[in-house]
Amino acid sequence: MLGPTGVGALYIKEECFKDIEPPIIGGGTISEVTSTNYMLDGGPVRFEAGTPPIAEAIGLGAAIDYINKIGLKNIEVYERRLIEKMDSELRKIDKVEVYGPKNVTEKIGLTSFNVKGLNPHDVALTLDSSANIMVRSGHHCAMPLTRELLGLDEGSVRASLYLYNTMEEVEKFLSVIDEVAKTLT
Repeated sequence: MLGPTGVGALYIKEECFKDIEPPIIGGGTISEVTSTNYMLDGGPVRFEAGTPPIAEAIGLGAAIDYINKIGLKNIEVYERRLIEKMDSELRKIDKVEVYGPKNVTEKIGLTSFNVKGLNPHDVALTLDSSANIMVRSGHHCAMPLTRELLGLDEGSVRASLYLYNTMEEVEKFLSVIDEVAKTLT
């Protein structure tokens, strides 16, 4: 959402408040404490132990205001054009294997792929050093998925798109990947 790290929001239906035990207790989460027991507060503060990340919450609020100003639908339409270009063209490059749905309408702004014959970390380093393109490489906090279901011992390369990316950047990315794949033939 373009906000700072270390902050987020938790949505719980009001009727579920009493059924969910907070993972951390203290500060404003309790309404009463005895030497043998405690009673949790009944409202949302029961999930807010300790000092809140004030600066991060202000930053998150600013990010929400910014996104609302642009409009979620506008972001979705713009991101969809970038995704369609990246996914369709990446799948056309010989030696590139793209993971995830083939139907681009089922995709979000993430594309995971590998260049056959190359370690994903080497591909990421090449993108960075040759074209200043930043991607992630590895198992993406999903090692069981990448190793067991996809059979990728080294993981994959993951490119992310969002409203701050341009079509020119997508084309540059595709051009570099095409060149990297051609070095293998």
